[in-house]
Amino acid sequence: MQQFLDFLQKNQQLILSYSVKVLVALVILYLGRWLSKSLTHMLEKALIHRKVDKAVVSFLSGIIQAAIMVATILIALSQVGIQTASFIAILGAAGLAIALALQGSLSNFASGVLIILFRPFRAGDFVDAAGVSGVVEKIEIFQTVLKSPDNKRIIVPNSQITGSAITNYSAEKTRRVDLTVGISYDSDLKKAKELLEQILKADSRILAEPAAVIAVGALADSSVNILIRPWVNAADYWPVYWDTLEKIKLSFDQHQIVIPFPQMDLHFKKEK
Repeated sequence: MQQFLDFLQKNQQLILSYSVKVLVALVILYLGRWLSKSLTHMLEKALIHRKVDKAVVSFLSGIIQAAIMVATILIALSQVGIQTASFIAILGAAGLAIALALQGSLSNFASGVLIILFRPFRAGDFVDAAGVSGVVEKIEIFQTVLKSPDNKRIIVPNSQITGSAITNYSAEKTRRVDLTVGISYDSDLKKAKELLEQILKADSRILAEPAAVIAVGALADSSVNILIRPWVNAADYWPVYWDTLEKIKLSFDQHQIVIPFPQMDLHFKKEK
């Protein structure tokens, strides 16, 4: 006992100094734990407010909380005099090895986070992305699930979506229907335009504003090409497209407006 007391008396300054370092390290651990919880809570509230998927919110929160706690532990260890350079080197090497092994998955994950945060499209939108078209069913962490118009499920890696152009056909409430119809040079151009105006006015799905455009687009080799550009609600795009083409054909046939088509002349040579 006397020896222990002598040890304490001789090393009083060292013990006091080390105790202060341990106390500071414990305070750092406490503050780091509090900071990690506060930041992850704020992040969760912000992401949930943006209607981000709960699985993604939980995953991101866990990663950020773990990163803050690892940094806090390293700072606390260095405070008490433990060299942390070797720990940092080991963590760096392990992180590099994991990143190289999972670079494809990490790329898909990062792309999924960007899609969820910036919302170039939402579930239910009809999009053209990564060379495929379909209605978005689900946006997951590593992939996006689309359903094609012919009811096929298409699973696209998120990195392919963010790495290519995205066309969102559902982003705007209205769309313009682009049609081109050719008539023969012998047909009555004014009559054809009048018939087209009547067809568009008779369709209640076609919007009054912006006004539809009917104009000559080109004097082609075998036809006068007329451009028809009505505006419709996005949901009416394809029904109006198909119905208008059918009405144009029937109306032109009824009023003798000829729609030219490619023809081939065959010449037979009789051998004598």
